[in-house]
Amino acid sequence: MNRTALAVLAAAITGIQVGAAIVATRFVAADISPAALAFLRYAIGVACLVPAVAMAQRMRFARADIAPIAALGIGQFGILIALLNYGLQTVPAARGALIFATFPLLTLVVAALLGHERVTTRKISGILATLLGIALALGDKIFGAGSLIGEFAILASAATGAVCSVLYRPYLARYPTLPVSAFAMAAAAAALAVPAALGDLFVAPAQLSRHAWAAIVFIGLSSGGGYVLWLWALKNIAATRVTVFLALSPVTAAALGVVFLGEAVTAAMMVGVVCVAAGLWVANSES
Repeated sequence: MNRTALAVLAAAITGIQVGAAIVATRFVAADISPAALAFLRYAIGVACLVPAVAMAQRMRFARADIAPIAALGIGQFGILIALLNYGLQTVPAARGALIFATFPLLTLVVAALLGHERVTTRKISGILATLLGIALALGDKIFGAGSLIGEFAILASAATGAVCSVLYRPYLARYPTLPVSAFAMAAAAAALAVPAALGDLFVAPAQLSRHAWAAIVFIGLSSGGGYVLWLWALKNIAATRVTVFLALSPVTAAALGVVFLGEAVTAAMMVGVVCVAAGLWVANSES
């Protein structure tokens, strides 16, 4: 398997991981503040990466690159997740997943404006097909009461991720993925420490159930490995090709609902999965 194919596989795995993490986040969102949950997520993620970084060959970031990488980490791993967590408190998970699925479309717009990628019919068609597939797979779960502010927060979360995904590329070209991932997540955790501490960081964890803690640990551990794969994919293929695989996240969430919540498999869901698969193929079929 060549490097490009491996990068596509890494992006696909990350899309599935994000879907599972969204389900787990929804499970604990009412029990802990968004800032505290985001802090714990990346504190656990950094902790699981530290041994690998310690064993890797030593390297130093250029002084001029430290602040930009830290800022991108705070955006990609801090602001994005805090906005997403905030939105999921008041927006149904399915609708939140659909709004967040605009991520690749926003990425394509940002990449085109910065001259990193060309807007082509195949890319647009592939992205729109995945959005249609997501809407079909989630069905009537998209509708229902929800907060407009929460919806804007999720959209802002996707926009933040789009900008960071495009701007990461130069730094990923200069440095190995693992130290960039660990440093970016550490910067995010440090930035989130103060708002988390001012909130319920020292209160809520003691009141969480074992199931809630299991969900948080899963989110943290999977995020540590998932974001290494995400950044490695961004290092090797265009940002739009990476982010379009986030279409797998709501499909994953729907599948988990079938497995763990006993939800029914509908014809619309199956058609939606086919549309997502077709969209991913079209968006990735350009040379």
